[in-house]
Amino acid sequence: MWVHEYVGQTEASPEAVWAVLRDLDNWASWDTSMEWVRLQGPFGVGAQVVMKPIGQEAITSTIVAAAENSRYADETEFNGVRLRFSHDIAADVAGRTRVVHRLEITGPAAGEVGPQLGPAITEDFPQAMAALLARAEA
Repeated sequence: MWVHEYVGQTEASPEAVWAVLRDLDNWASWDTSMEWVRLQGPFGVGAQVVMKPIGQEAITSTIVAAAENSRYADETEFNGVRLRFSHDIAADVAGRTRVVHRLEITGPAAGEVGPQLGPAITEDFPQAMAALLARAEA
C-alpha cells in the first residue's frame, strides 16, 4: 500500500466544506487538476463519477463513502491497483474545521505503481486544498 495525506484547516464550518465537496459537477472550478467532473445519477455511495484530469483520458470512479459533513471518498481501479481518494472533515477543539485529503493506492501492483504514480497524483494536493477551503470560506 502507498499512502499520502495532506491536512488543511479553515474557519469555514464542516457543513460549508461538505457543500463544496458534494457539488461534484463544479469540482473543476476549484480543483485545478480537473478539466471537468460529472456525477452520474444521484449523489451517494455507489454513484459513478466521470472525471477528466487535465491532459488525460476521462476516468470513472465510484463513491464509496458519503457521510454528510464528515467524509467523502471515491475509488478508481485500473492496471492492478485501486486508488481511493478521501476527504475527512471534522471540527477541532478551537472551533476550526480540519480537512484531511488522503490517497491510498492498494492492490497487487501497489508496491511498484504507488511510488511511481502517487507523487505525481498528489503534488497538487496543497493547491487543491487551498482552493477547496477558499471556496468553503466564501
